[in-house]
Amino acid sequence: MSNINVEKRGHVAVLTIDNPPANTWTRDSLNQLHDAVEALDADRDNYALVITGSGEKFFSAGADLKLFADGDKGVAATMAKAFGRAFERLSAYDGVSIAAVNGYAMGGGLECALACDIRIVAENAQMALPEAGVGLLPCAGGTQNLPWLVGEGWAKRMILCGERVDAATAEKIGLAEQAVGQGEALDTAVALAEKVASQSPSSVRACKHLIQGARTQPPALNLVSEREAFVDLFDTADQAEGVKAFLEKRQAEWKNA
Repeated sequence: MSNINVEKRGHVAVLTIDNPPANTWTRDSLNQLHDAVEALDADRDNYALVITGSGEKFFSAGADLKLFADGDKGVAATMAKAFGRAFERLSAYDGVSIAAVNGYAMGGGLECALACDIRIVAENAQMALPEAGVGLLPCAGGTQNLPWLVGEGWAKRMILCGERVDAATAEKIGLAEQAVGQGEALDTAVALAEKVASQSPSSVRACKHLIQGARTQPPALNLVSEREAFVDLFDTADQAEGVKAFLEKRQAEWKNA
């Protein structure tokens, strides 16, 4: 059985983590996420994805700690690799990825949301990276992605002190782009994802690569890449269609090519 359900809604794909009761991650579900994102990138009609959790209480509680109860380093290595492979693939997705955090996002659950471009959180959501409290650490990007979003101070509060944050705090510190009412995260995220259809997929892909490149490359280098990417867009059908549609005062029909 698949623990990642994929539903197509026009140009948007909704991915639901479905492993009740807490939507914990397994090696299989992480592999399923990786493969689902890869398939969406190969689908030229897909422009955005939304990932959420099944049920009303959990986005995802992360990994099931029972996996690590016997201290098997081989199991730990296998899971760490699966987490990295899945969430790095999610981060590299060509379109716009939005996490609709409908409830608890703990450990690897929060790291999944951190791998997305945008986070919409319901008011009942709780977010934490509590791994150090059980003798572990976030191994799926948490120590790198969290401080990028919220700054070193809040990242240390959450990771080193085990502090849990609610939706209002998440929005205040930049962990979430929007906090909404309980039960509203998915619809809000899908509505935002649908706006991506008005943008050129080719432009979105290039812009996302440049924005994320700012994490590792100095501005002097990225400014050159920005100009080069601008010129490269003139090799795409979307560029020609976008300008033509604007001048003709009509909606562009993107080819994602």
